[in-house]
Formats: sequence, C-alpha cells, structure tokens
Amino acid sequence: MDDRTSWREQRRAAYAAHAAALERQKAAETAQARELLSDFVRAVRAQGIQPVRLRARVPDTRATYRTGLTGWYLRRNGSLAVSVDEDFYILDTPASLRSRLFGVQPAPSDPPLVVGKGARDGESMPLEQLLRQRLEAGEEWD
Repeated sequence: MDDRTSWREQRRAAYAAHAAALERQKAAETAQARELLSDFVRAVRAQGIQPVRLRARVPDTRATYRTGLTGWYLRRNGSLAVSVDEDFYILDTPASLRSRLFGVQPAPSDPPLVVGKGARDGESMPLEQLLRQRLEAGEEWD
C-alpha cells in the first residue's frame, strides 16, 4: 500500500511541476508578445497610421457589430486587432440581435507568439511577422 501511495504522490508532484513549468512558459511568451504589441503601437503612431473604430465580425457572414474600441486590424478579414491601449483582440463573435442593436464588448486576450497555432496549414503565423506585414502595408491595409 505504501508503494502505491508513494507512486501516486510522485506522479502528482511530477504533474504539478510540469503544469507549473507550462504556466511559466506561457507567461514568458505572453510577456514577449505584449512587448511586440507595444513596439507595434509605437511604430504605427510614428508612421502616422491612424487607428480606426474596430468592429467585431460574425465569421462566415458579412455582419459586423460596434465594439467601442479603437485600434488597428492585424488581419484583412478583421478577425484580429490591437487597440490603442496595446491590447490584443480576437474580434470573432456569434450572431445575435442584441449585439446588432447594442454592439459587443470583446475582452482582450493574451497575445500569442504564434497566431493561429494549430490551425490549418498557412493560417498560422508568428505574431512578429504579422505585425511587420501590417506595418509595411501602412494606410493601404483596406
């Protein structure tokens, strides 16, 4: 009985250590991604690229909803954006009459270092590259 208990405790401790390591790695990646967003916002402002009113979109439709946010879209389809406050937003939202009438208030997300990680081929991209592409496009993004 003691051997089983000891083995379970060892497994539990190993699991907790692994989970803690993953959490530290995620926190480090988020901090690095936030720094990239901060640099991006400084760069777009330095280039004089004006922020726009951001709208949330309903995927696979043409519907969009007001958000009350201002910033820059990172993808031409309007699914990702950075606010003037340097927050990262995923702007996909479900369709609803309430959202159509009153708008939506998306919550900021932790920015990933690789956007679309785990998606289909060609849909994932390092955040740094995505920000660079957006910056290079300038005012001609639309």
